[in-house]
Amino acid sequence: MFYTYIIYSKAIDKYYVGSCQDIQERLEDHLNSRSKYTKQAKDWELKYFETYSSRSEAYQREMQIKKMKSRKYIENLIGNKS
Repeated sequence: MFYTYIIYSKAIDKYYVGSCQDIQERLEDHLNSRSKYTKQAKDWELKYFETYSSRSEAYQREMQIKKMKSRKYIENLIGNKS
């Protein structure tokens, strides 16, 4: 399984969109400063994820979300999943 995910940091009030194969391991990477963008905060929380059967599908969805360049779009995704 592959995932497209959204994490959120309250400290810096930002969302991060990514894709990966192991969502728990990737979240640990973000929490332990092993990712360039997310090392500016230590309180990342998983807010949303989607499951895919291939890495390319997960990555394509990541790029689709990022191209929206919209916090409102991300918050609507998160809100609709709850």
